[in-house]
Amino acid sequence: MSSGRPTPPFADKIMHGQLETPSGYMLMAADTPPGMEHNPGDNIAVSIFGSDGDELRGYWEKLSASGTVTVPLEKQMWGDEFGMCTDQFGIGWMVNITQA
Repeated sequence: MSSGRPTPPFADKIMHGQLETPSGYMLMAADTPPGMEHNPGDNIAVSIFGSDGDELRGYWEKLSASGTVTVPLEKQMWGDEFGMCTDQFGIGWMVNITQA
């Protein structure tokens, strides 16, 4: 999905890109928006969400084990479990476990 803005600096930016996995999970990615610091090598974040809490918690444990947790994986005000971390390679991850 494009940024939805036809003029610079947004015209060539990607707001969200997504892939759906055979397991029913969705992986999403986004460009660094104008106004946010851009550091080549750590300028993307990947979001994975779905409803299989056990499997997603397993991914979270592996992604965050040798990285840095910025938001602990826990229940949020919107009702889902959500966490953010940066893995050992400098990639940002957001994990969201949807609630029924």
